[in-house]
Amino acid sequence: MRLIFAGTPAVTLPSLDAIAASGHELLAVVTRPDAPAGRGRRLVRSPAGAWADERGIEVLTPAKPREPEFQERLRRLAPDCVPVVAYGALVPPSALEIPKHGWVNLHFSLLPAWRGAAPVQHAVLHGDEVTGASVFELEAGLDTGPVYGTLTEDIRPTDTSGDLLERLATEGAGLLVAVLDAIESGAARAHPQPADGVTIAPKLTVDDARVRWDDPAFAVDRRIRACTPAPGAWTTLRDDRLKLGPVRPVANAPQLAPGDLLVERTQVLVGTATTPVALGEVRAAGKKPMPATDWARGLRIQPGEKLQ
Repeated sequence: MRLIFAGTPAVTLPSLDAIAASGHELLAVVTRPDAPAGRGRRLVRSPAGAWADERGIEVLTPAKPREPEFQERLRRLAPDCVPVVAYGALVPPSALEIPKHGWVNLHFSLLPAWRGAAPVQHAVLHGDEVTGASVFELEAGLDTGPVYGTLTEDIRPTDTSGDLLERLATEGAGLLVAVLDAIESGAARAHPQPADGVTIAPKLTVDDARVRWDDPAFAVDRRIRACTPAPGAWTTLRDDRLKLGPVRPVANAPQLAPGDLLVERTQVLVGTATTPVALGEVRAAGKKPMPATDWARGLRIQPGEKLQ
């Protein structure tokens, strides 16, 4: 089939590689406009756009997919289908209708669970044991379209959102190409999503990423893993913000009040509503991440100090 791919962040790259290696023809890549990044705030191409640039493939960067100029270019390119992975913009019905086989979206959850922008983060945050990926037909509703196919993936006890998303992106790329192959052959069948089991996964905010030390240890652990690498779990000490890497719940440890610090020779413990957790990496403002023991040694934490 003649394809136009729509996607933006690095998680799209396994799907782009898989499509490029398939028998389908990739006509162009649609991605979000170049955005300022880094200290100099220079405009930077998205990972999907950079991938296309390296291969001489046309890149389309509409501010919004409803722009008439963008839709006219779609019509001229005449794709049979538009596969989508993490594009990051709502596609209006007028654009959805252009390809003969519509827009087909790879979403990183088992729909109808975790519809929305952050399905992997919410699966980790809420302690799901199993998640997966779904390929469905894009329509006007939020991830509501009929599903062509799914795969499942166990969530491991130490998975961060980044770990899990990397696996799903790789496995989901194969699923996406298999669905495109089935659409081309006429064998694909999309089934409506169940009415039950709908959950919503909005983007996690910086406030969501603040650690609540009065939560149980398992909830502290999940929140930090869910927010790693983005938006990045954080807490404060001496009114300064600290970024935190994943922690380790410690069963046989002295009882500590929520947020209380205990610096030991080989670990730094923090109290929660239940058992303490051992800090992993700590990143103070303007500094590189470092092991918690090194951070605590350099800071000379005083008795009675606590994380807020």
